[in-house]
Amino acid sequence: MKVIDFKWPNGFKSGAVHAGFKAGDQLDLSWLVSDTISAAAGVYTKNQFQAAPVQVTKHTINLVHQLKAIIINSGNANSFTGDQGITNAHREAELVGKKLNVDPKLIGVASTGIIGKQLDMTTFTDGLDQLTLSDSIDAPEAIITTDTTSKKVCVETQIDGHPVTVTGFAKGSGMIHPNMGTTLGFIATDAAVDKDTLQQLLSAKIVNSFNQITVDGCMSTNDMVLTMANGAAGNQTITASHPEYAQFVDAFTYVLTSLAKMVAKDGEGSSKFVEVDVHHAANQADANHVARAIVGSNLIKAMLFGEDANWGRVVQALGQTDAQINLTGLAISIAGVQIIKNSQLQPVNMDALRKLLGQDHILIEVDLGSGDFSGVAWGCDLTYKYVEINAAYEE
Repeated sequence: MKVIDFKWPNGFKSGAVHAGFKAGDQLDLSWLVSDTISAAAGVYTKNQFQAAPVQVTKHTINLVHQLKAIIINSGNANSFTGDQGITNAHREAELVGKKLNVDPKLIGVASTGIIGKQLDMTTFTDGLDQLTLSDSIDAPEAIITTDTTSKKVCVETQIDGHPVTVTGFAKGSGMIHPNMGTTLGFIATDAAVDKDTLQQLLSAKIVNSFNQITVDGCMSTNDMVLTMANGAAGNQTITASHPEYAQFVDAFTYVLTSLAKMVAKDGEGSSKFVEVDVHHAANQADANHVARAIVGSNLIKAMLFGEDANWGRVVQALGQTDAQINLTGLAISIAGVQIIKNSQLQPVNMDALRKLLGQDHILIEVDLGSGDFSGVAWGCDLTYKYVEINAAYEE
């Protein structure tokens, strides 16, 4: 597997325009279209108030696990919009299906933006009329909201002697706390993949990628991660028994994990990217839970922003979980400095540690001393800028 410049896999095209959902001339409507009907899979927010696009797209994919295209708008979430919102989401699929001359049940719909406002269908229709299909790679820019940058990654591997491309893009900066894979994420591949295998793979790999990021502990109503595989690479259909299944899994996992880390790094107002590695947990659930509990602690996030070496906050966050901890064998390191070993405070030059906390990438390591499992989570610090952004989000 190798990381390559961003491009669409064979048999995919895209387009992006400014429809008018966002002010100015920002791109706010895009689509990703396969030349042929693709195997499709999805995972969705578990927020009880799933937005209309989530409900409609989940139902669409669950019917046959196939898609021809995905249409995405930013600037309006079409969330908490009742029956009219559902009608509008279906209408989006109908209009895209008509333009592409395919069944609307093969169209995925995604939205992001302000909650509680009906989607202006005139704006949507006018934007759709402008959309064209090309090798344009503007789609990642068209889906961002408070993001400071687009998130995109592309890798290539070999399956059955054929080059296979896996391309992913995502958005996410605030309202990030997963129970599925928080944010919008889209992955396209020209590999031929069995549709049930694709769903199983996405559902499994989301657990240690998107589900291990947190920015602010807030789960969005609109989150989904969708995958399309159109088979244009010409390989034999991938199932779990395919001799090169592991190679595809590696490429797919790399894309998911890379996108998840990009979202965490671009947390609203953040100045530091934070990684928490947990070692020797009793089970995988404990490892993941502890890692996310630490990276998601507002006290720790504020501590890191202030470059304050108050390591007791890590102990607090850790002890608040119900994970199995060897209470006499705990180890904690921050920014490469071991602070706790065998549950005992070690001699630490606190001034030197504070200087290390000035870095823009902070690693916290915890050894639970309870088993053989490891977990990792990613997040960011909590800054004044985060409050500023979210105190005036609608302005």
